Amino acid sequence: MIRTRPRGRPVAALDQNARALLLDAATDLFAHQGVAATTLAQVAHAAEVTPAMVHYYFKSRDQLLDAVVEERVWPFVELVWTPPPADADAIGVMTAMAERIIRGAEIRPWLPLLWVREVLSEGGMLRERMMQRLPFDRVMQLSTLMADGQQRGHINPDLEPRLLFITVLAMSMMPLATASIWRARPGMQDIDNTVLVRHVTALLRHGMAAPGKE
Repeated sequence: MIRTRPRGRPVAALDQNARALLLDAATDLFAHQGVAATTLAQVAHAAEVTPAMVHYYFKSRDQLLDAVVEERVWPFVELVWTPPPADADAIGVMTAMAERIIRGAEIRPWLPLLWVREVLSEGGMLRERMMQRLPFDRVMQLSTLMADGQQRGHINPDLEPRLLFITVLAMSMMPLATASIWRARPGMQDIDNTVLVRHVTALLRHGMAAPGKE
């Protein structure tokens, strides 16, 4: 781990993983205390590098935020939107997506908090960056798939296809974002992500299925 560096330009052999350390530190701090409350000096301290190292890799705060979105958050979005098999059924697509959200956040424990604090919240400093990139065309394709399932009699006709993705995202992400609260309560400690996947899958399978198709 890099702690200090010689004077002058950083030596490549010593600094090869410093950028990744800085992105990891920034992402974690942004998630837990917010972008606005995080200074570049705090990022350097958390990454155990010199403040000059931050400015070497990221010329501005905006450049750091762009890198966090591109290299830390966006890979999760791409994971969630893995194209389904051609013969996949609508309910299977949604349950698989919910599991990818939960499992993807499992290896990115900072993500649910960051998403709620800096993307969903009004004034979140990553919101505009994410809104410019989110695949809304895929959301509409998913809505079309759900509507087709309704026409075929497979999907509950009372559901609004255009809201299903938002619903799945909320069902999967919010329990993770609030886990530090409810897992601290007596009798809740044994609820892990495997239980959460099973819980959300059951809700989707029974809630999405047309009456008589459960």
